[in-house]
Amino acid sequence: MPTFLRTHLTALRMLLVMTVILGIAYPLLVTGVGQLAFTSEANGSIVKTGGKEVGSSLLGQGFDLPKANADDPSQPDPKWFQPRPSAGGHDPAASGASNLGPNSGGLLKAVEERRAAVAAFDGVDPASVPADALTASGSGLDPHISVAYAEEQAGRVARERGLPVGTVNQLIEKHTDGRSLGFLGQPGVNVVTLNQAVAELR
Repeated sequence: MPTFLRTHLTALRMLLVMTVILGIAYPLLVTGVGQLAFTSEANGSIVKTGGKEVGSSLLGQGFDLPKANADDPSQPDPKWFQPRPSAGGHDPAASGASNLGPNSGGLLKAVEERRAAVAAFDGVDPASVPADALTASGSGLDPHISVAYAEEQAGRVARERGLPVGTVNQLIEKHTDGRSLGFLGQPGVNVVTLNQAVAELR
């Protein structure tokens, strides 16, 4: 058999073997392990309320009042805990940061505007507004907020829903995730699952 033909047949066999291993066997193995060991995560960590899919516990989303028309700007709904700001409007297809640096005049202006808006919305002193209420996450899709920001919103949510503040604070505590690996970062509150729990109270 000519050398060039033998070389091409060897390459073809290698292509077929690697296609079976990496294109079929490996994906099936990883999918199987994911479905067996991490069923919820492998299927998107879907959050349901009343049997209806309302989001994913891995992706932040906005909780706004319904728009009257297409030109009506989004307004946060006071009955819900609000997430961190998002440069992409919590759109999974537009994940990303604002790319504004710490010395950016645009970023500083946005922070001050957010500080005033959050303080007025939650009825608190502007100086007490936590940093994560003023700055967007790197992905724009972080579902977590700080415990301090959740506790700041508790009074508003309780008032709007006619609930005892103690009940709302208990939900915050229940939906607070600890530090990663027990020592990395800070505890955070998952806004998506917290709002699901709030919705199921009434």
